Amino acid sequence: MKKFFTLMILAVLGGLFVISCDRNDTVVDGTDNDTYPVMKDVTGTFTSSGNYTLTQSINIANSDVVLVYRNYNSNSSSSAVWQLIPKTYYLSNNGELDYNFMFDSGSVEIYTEANFDQSTMTTAEKNTYLNNQTFRIVLVPASRVNRTATKVNYEDYNAVVKYYNLKEPK
Repeated sequence: MKKFFTLMILAVLGGLFVISCDRNDTVVDGTDNDTYPVMKDVTGTFTSSGNYTLTQSINIANSDVVLVYRNYNSNSSSSAVWQLIPKTYYLSNNGELDYNFMFDSGSVEIYTEANFDQSTMTTAEKNTYLNNQTFRIVLVPASRVNRTATKVNYEDYNAVVKYYNLKEPK
């Protein structure tokens, strides 16, 4: 009986150790939800019928942080240049176009606002600022953001990628 009890204690402690050290790298629907930080690319066109908004599903804790970058060269064949939003662009005829975003634990909404009717933009302006826009969403745990606020420049996409050792999305 004494040996059985000893084996039982070892099995329970071993099970606790294995569970506490479990690194669940399960990928569901192409998303690794247990590893932070995570990057996801979103491409879309802002239209009046969509209220000039793109929505992307995410799954983060309420305390975590979302960073959104716009590919400044998204309509160009050259390499990506990522620019943190919110961002204001000053267009012809004193127009101001703003990229901004809101998020909660389940989604990110990226949207444009302007001091003019966006449907009146020229074709060239729509192609540059509204059509086929690519954004990179970066999910970062808030605890690391608070600890590193002075160590990483979040406006510099490359600095964020290097600091968090991020892998480019496929």
